[in-house]
Amino acid sequence: MKKLILCLALLLAPPLQAAPPWPEIKWEELVPKGWDPSGEFKNLDLSKMQDTDPRAIEALDKLKQLWDNAPAEPALNGRKGRIAGFALPLERKGDKVIEFLLVPYLGACIHTPPPPANQIIHAKSAKPLTGVKMMEPFWVYGTFAVQRATTDWGVAGYRLTVDKVEPYDMPVPKKK
Repeated sequence: MKKLILCLALLLAPPLQAAPPWPEIKWEELVPKGWDPSGEFKNLDLSKMQDTDPRAIEALDKLKQLWDNAPAEPALNGRKGRIAGFALPLERKGDKVIEFLLVPYLGACIHTPPPPANQIIHAKSAKPLTGVKMMEPFWVYGTFAVQRATTDWGVAGYRLTVDKVEPYDMPVPKKK
């Protein structure tokens, strides 16, 4: 009789659900609503200037300062999630990586100027990670913190405590 009651209880109980997958965080979510650094340059026509024009140099310096001080989105502080991006290794242990920058597009941070601080994530892992290569796309899973870090490659507006990384596979377009 006990076995029958146990079987009925298991059949009638609501199904157990696995923990939800890591929520995806889009790069746009890292930019606070209303932040628009382009307002500073609305009256400047760069197409009519040479790179050596003092006004162009001044504008680039101003842009770099605005981007280095770009605000982070406070709602992401302490949030767990996954984000796809390109890795720029900063610290290695042998052939494994423990610290890297994550950026939204290929070549970011190795060109001037680097992206805004709210588009650079300083990622750290407690355990060395294999397979993290320069400018390869990855899914990075972990916990976000609003925390600035200045590196040789740019100012990061976020810290990501890494739980795991996985290669990013480009979505295959659906055939019509």
